[in-house]
Amino acid sequence: MKKTLKITALILFLALLAGGFWAYQTYQEIYAANVSINKESDFLYIPSHSNFDDLISELEEKHYLKDIASFKKVAELKSFSKVKAGRYTIHNKMSNNALINMLRIGDQTPVRITFNHIRTLKQLAGKVSVNIESDSISLVKKLYDKEIQKKYGFNSHTFISMFIANTYELYWNTSAEAFIKRMATEYKAFWNKKRKAKARKLGLSQSEVTTLASIVELESLKNDEKPRIAGVYLNRLRKGMLLQADPTVIFAVGDFNIKRVLKKHLEIDSPYNTYKYKGLPPGPIYLPSVSSIDAVLNYEHHSYIYFCAKEDFSGYHNFAKSYSQHINNARKYQRALNRRRIYK
Repeated sequence: MKKTLKITALILFLALLAGGFWAYQTYQEIYAANVSINKESDFLYIPSHSNFDDLISELEEKHYLKDIASFKKVAELKSFSKVKAGRYTIHNKMSNNALINMLRIGDQTPVRITFNHIRTLKQLAGKVSVNIESDSISLVKKLYDKEIQKKYGFNSHTFISMFIANTYELYWNTSAEAFIKRMATEYKAFWNKKRKAKARKLGLSQSEVTTLASIVELESLKNDEKPRIAGVYLNRLRKGMLLQADPTVIFAVGDFNIKRVLKKHLEIDSPYNTYKYKGLPPGPIYLPSVSSIDAVLNYEHHSYIYFCAKEDFSGYHNFAKSYSQHINNARKYQRALNRRRIYK
């Protein structure tokens, strides 16, 4: 009897020992550090339509884990098999449990996208596509889709005005369609009741305000001067005068390296050539900053109808109420250009 008891006790002890070892090993597999990278953190990208095997391949290829087998085991224990696409921040010494929990709920790290200094929808697609999964070709195709443009109330000339130059947070796996939809939401938020009321008071549509703002943007880098320049163009519009805005001619020519608009440039036959056609051009010639849009909406009331860059190249302008005064200002600037040998 005593011998039997001893054997039973020994068996129980060994079973407890084995159970304890199994529990400890399982605990280590679940909660011990398994992510091993040579920096504090990195990004794990999971493309759309990926499955669990694709995830494992990515983890193996990038050598993110010390023990891939333990990750698979814990994933099975936690019934994790459905992968959610996105960009995820993984930290050095992260456990299998923490990594799986993050991936299972799709706890992505957003990307920050800033777009400005844009002239065309194609340029916009190029700048955005480097930050999200959707490639440039897919974005260009959607941005130039006339049905999509019409859906949001724009045409091929005005669609770019829907994209407000700013910084946005988006998920990396945002599709081309989702990007456009998000920008439409931002556009509606930007054009609040106050801004809409100011546009109506000017007698301009929201797209027309953006078009004028795009000209103002290219005329001056000085935010404090923009409302005055906007006032000049609004005065010319009200008088039925040609806007004669050099940036529109450059846009019509398509050579954005032009430093000096010459007589030959003014001859180009384009609706964007405001030396030939009255009124605003068909759409924005640039993606204006918020400061330029607000400069139009809050323009300076004055009697100026001409302006010319200052001869000191400060970035500011001389303003004039009469043509003769404007000619004097223009000659000063032309002489300054000649002294610097800027002929085109």
